[in-house]
Amino acid sequence: MEIISNISGSFTLLGLVEMEMHKYPYFLFSTVIYVFILMMNGIIVLVVVKERTLHEPMYILIASLVLNEIFGSSSFFPKLIVDLITSSKTISHRECLIQILCISTFVLFEMGTFTVMAYDRYLAVCQPLQYASLMTNDKVLKIAATCWVTSFTCIFVAVLMGWNLPLCGDKINSVFCDNMSFIVLSCLDASVNRIYASAVTYVYFCMTISVTVFSYFRIFMVCLRVSKESRRKAFHTLVTHLLNFSIFLMGVFFVFLRYRLERVNLPLMVHVLLSVTPLVFPPLLNPLIYGIRTQALKIKVIYYLQKINEGPKWTTIQMK
Repeated sequence: MEIISNISGSFTLLGLVEMEMHKYPYFLFSTVIYVFILMMNGIIVLVVVKERTLHEPMYILIASLVLNEIFGSSSFFPKLIVDLITSSKTISHRECLIQILCISTFVLFEMGTFTVMAYDRYLAVCQPLQYASLMTNDKVLKIAATCWVTSFTCIFVAVLMGWNLPLCGDKINSVFCDNMSFIVLSCLDASVNRIYASAVTYVYFCMTISVTVFSYFRIFMVCLRVSKESRRKAFHTLVTHLLNFSIFLMGVFFVFLRYRLERVNLPLMVHVLLSVTPLVFPPLLNPLIYGIRTQALKIKVIYYLQKINEGPKWTTIQMK
């Protein structure tokens, strides 16, 4: 097979080709979702930053999570929206690799943040007397920073490994670039790239899932031994985190499933839907779930929304 140098070329995103016939409804739908994600996640970050009463490890981690979801969504939606309205169906080699870096970093950091949140709740429920010393705001910020640097470094190495990879194709079965879609275009044996990507994925996910499952299991065991009121509060926390964690894992599972169904003749739109699941549903649903189920945060979010709503009325009265 002839080796095509795609280092300065571009790729065709087949998902955009598939969406061309109904691009305006897709454009409107994508824009509404992205604006909603920015607004809801942005409000939660703003509330946590401005409210001193929320300067606690749990709320800092929630802010970190939703801030990452803004980052992940912004790595995908703006280009999709512009491509739909301009009928563009391509992405340059450099843009593709940058998108891989951003989206994959988002996925790993999301997983790491959920793990730290689970461990934080484990300490709060299972070791309440030592919690204040074991999990301080400074420690949470350092752990979050470490998770992000680790995620970014792991993915940056993968991107560097693929930068000069000779490619024999220019068609990607999605609406954005991801590492596996890029690697399968290689003309040469890309076993090293595949092994590295698989090793990072399996090691990272096994470690984070193990810590998360251990934390939730210990919380559940404590719930069975405490009073009815304490049990209710603990279960409330457990259900909230499990719900968010399950939504994200479902999205990642869909992406994993997509690559295991390469030989199955699935419609292209199914591939598109499977690939965008972790980029759409967690950023869309997590702020709603935390905003509804976390009482202190819900009160502050409602307060700020009311202030925003009353702002223009107050300005009008002043001008009169």
